[in-house]
Amino acid sequence: MNNIPVVAVLGLGAMGHAFAANLLKKGFTVRGWNRSPRKGDDLAAAGLTLCNTPREAVRDADVVISMLTNAAATEEVIIGDKGIVEHLKPGAVVVQMGTIGITSTEKLDKTIAKARADVVFVDAPVSGTKAPAENAQITVLASGDRARAAAVEPVFGAIAKGTKWLGAAGAGSRMKLVVNAWLISMVQGMTESLFLAKTLGFTPDDFWAALEGGPLAAPYVKNKLEMIKSGDYTPQMQLSLALKDANLALDAAGSEDLPGLSVIKEFWQNAVDAGLGEQDLAVVYRYLSTVR
Repeated sequence: MNNIPVVAVLGLGAMGHAFAANLLKKGFTVRGWNRSPRKGDDLAAAGLTLCNTPREAVRDADVVISMLTNAAATEEVIIGDKGIVEHLKPGAVVVQMGTIGITSTEKLDKTIAKARADVVFVDAPVSGTKAPAENAQITVLASGDRARAAAVEPVFGAIAKGTKWLGAAGAGSRMKLVVNAWLISMVQGMTESLFLAKTLGFTPDDFWAALEGGPLAAPYVKNKLEMIKSGDYTPQMQLSLALKDANLALDAAGSEDLPGLSVIKEFWQNAVDAGLGEQDLAVVYRYLSTVR
C-alpha cells in the first residue's frame, strides 16, 4: 500500500518550485499550478503534472501547499469565490507556507473550519530563502493540529531540514514575523557596516575576515557579502517581498513601537520606489551608496 501522499503545490515561484522539485526527487506524486502558466514547465520531465486551475490541481491531493505572493492572492485561491476549499479531497491537509501575516492566517483558519470541518489547516511559513529551499535546508515553522495532519510529516521531511511545531494554527505566522524582523535588521546592519568598512579603507573580504570564526560570522551574512562583491543581485528574496514582511511585522506589533524596523521600512520603501524591488534585498547596499 502506497502511503506517500499526493501533493498539490499552488504557486511555483522560487520557493514553490523548490518544494515541488524536492518532492519529485523523493518520489511524490506532485500536481502544480501557477498564475503564470510557464513556471514549472521545466519540472514536467521530472513528473510534475501542471494544471490549468487551482481546483484541478487539488482534486485528488492529500496535502495542498500554498506558496503565493501575498495575503490577497492566498485568500483568493483558497477561500475566494473560485477558490479550492469546497473542492478539496475529504480529509485533505491545507498547508499555508507563504508569509501572509496574522490577520489573513486567522481568516483562513476560521473560514476553512467553517466550510469544511474535515479539512485540516496547517499554518507553516518557513525560515530560509531560495537557495536553502532548493537544497531542502529550510526550517518549517509549523502550527496547527499535528495529530490530524499526519500526512504532512513526510512532505516536510522532503522539503526541509527540520520542522518546529509551535502550537495552534497562527503561531507559525507569528514566529515568521519575528524571524523576518531579525533578518531585515541584520541585512540593514550588514550593509551599513560594510559601507563604513569601505569608507575606512576595508574591503568586503577584510570585513568577513574580521568576523570569520567568531560568534558574529553568520553564513547568511557571508552569502550577502559575496552578492555585494559581485554586483549580482539575482534574488534569493526580493526586496519588495522583504518590505512586505517588514510592514506585516510592524502591523503585528500594533501599539508597540519598533523604531529601528520603522526606519528600515521607510528606507527600503525608497529603494523599492527607485526601481530595485525585484532584486535581492542585499541591493539596499547599492541604494545606500547612491543616496550618500
